[in-house]
Amino acid sequence: MTDTVLIIDFGSQVTQLIARRVREAGVYSEIVPFNRAEDAMQRLNPRAVILSGGPASVTEMGTPRAPDWVFEAGLPVLGICYGEQTMVAQLGGGVESGHHREFGRADLEIQKPCALFDGVWKPGEKHQVWMSHGDRVTRLPEGFEVVAVSRGAPFAAVADEARRLYAVQFHPEVVHTPDGARLISNFVHRIARISGDWTMAHFRSSEIEKIRAQVGKGRVISGLSGGVDSAVASVLIHEAIGDQLTCIFVDHGLLRMNEAEEVVSLFRDAYNIPLVHVDAREKFLTALAGVSDPEKKRKIIGGLFIDVFEEEARKVGRAEGAQGGGAEYLAQGTLYPDVIESVSFTGGPSVTIKSHHNVGGLPERMNLKLIEPLRELFKDEVRALGRELGLPAHFIGRHPFPGPGLAIRMPGEITSEKLEILRKADAIYLEEIRAAGLYDIIWQAFAVLLPVRTVGVMGDARTYDHVCALRAVTSTDGMTADSFGFSHEFLTRTATRIINEVKGINRVVYDVTSKPPGTIEWE
Repeated sequence: MTDTVLIIDFGSQVTQLIARRVREAGVYSEIVPFNRAEDAMQRLNPRAVILSGGPASVTEMGTPRAPDWVFEAGLPVLGICYGEQTMVAQLGGGVESGHHREFGRADLEIQKPCALFDGVWKPGEKHQVWMSHGDRVTRLPEGFEVVAVSRGAPFAAVADEARRLYAVQFHPEVVHTPDGARLISNFVHRIARISGDWTMAHFRSSEIEKIRAQVGKGRVISGLSGGVDSAVASVLIHEAIGDQLTCIFVDHGLLRMNEAEEVVSLFRDAYNIPLVHVDAREKFLTALAGVSDPEKKRKIIGGLFIDVFEEEARKVGRAEGAQGGGAEYLAQGTLYPDVIESVSFTGGPSVTIKSHHNVGGLPERMNLKLIEPLRELFKDEVRALGRELGLPAHFIGRHPFPGPGLAIRMPGEITSEKLEILRKADAIYLEEIRAAGLYDIIWQAFAVLLPVRTVGVMGDARTYDHVCALRAVTSTDGMTADSFGFSHEFLTRTATRIINEVKGINRVVYDVTSKPPGTIEWE
């Protein structure tokens, strides 16, 4: 087993970022809800433990606590925010519901040297950190000392060096604590003495062994969407089991320009992976005719996709004249954030599995066993694995694309004519973004064809055509997002090209709504 840092989650909104910082330091980490920590301890045998923040108050009855073994096992422990408060309370210190709350940026004054600060901060210095707490520590347990303070937190950083117990009231995992990643690196390297050899190459080889052990001689099907996750998962599985894998690509007619050809050629030509290409465009567009409600669109697309996929999956492994056959496993590109979000910090089961994670319910309907080789990775780690596997840079750097495709970028009725208009506008928009060198710094960008027509003037003639909306956002995980700040010149140039080159559009607008209150996609 790889040396692991166990992160015990108390419900913080940024617990995932702790895992990210640990992994950036080259050390494998996993997040578990506080009430599942016992099982994780047995399974992982971690070299260190980090206690996350959380919304509860340790001053109230029935709020989460760390298991006693965390402080009895002799492991290095780092408590963050609520993690500090529960550590102090459980070890005999005092915590009070505060009259001195701190939210946002704060100045931290370093008072004493400690292993957590080695090479980063020195006594007498002040550094920016990010605070988000209503309670505060008022009395330290025996063996602890204060190593840093802030205006609202007289115990902003504390340490028991002898027992390798450290706690901070601020959040080192967020970018608003500029030196936070270095502090976490100190914890895992200097304090926990973990070497940091977890790389994508290491993950690749270990995951291949796992896949081979799980699958044996069985057959696997993978539903290719054209996105990064399913592509990387499929290439990794193919490296492990070769022709035992068959990819199924369903073209529902709602893809971007030339997308089907690109996906099919990549997998057939570049990787020589068995691929079933199903042209189901007519079936989908017929079923969507006259439908405007976005939820009905989703259900129609999801249901038809299952039907088509299920039909093709039954054929896999059935040679002429052979009896039985078919696939035993379904491969999915489920990522670590999906896994975390599916389990609440109180350990409750997920109410629903997102349709794009289980291909709309295929495991339940087809009784297939799941293979999820990416479930331990974040999105950027998947891209790193894609590079490790040799996928083309333009492919692994793709922006997210929704399962229902252009159907949810076209409010109102879907027609072949409108789809063609949208494809052309979207292609021009992305072409301009790439030409400006902006594609890789934007989380997601796309065009939307609105169910609105306006009057225009082109060549001294009156037009009455569609309005096209452009959307581009920056984000780290898609949970929140800000609109991208294009220059006026860029927007003008792009709008001019779209109006001139795409028949059917005479007006272009730019969406500056953040998430929340809006969503990234249009529906």
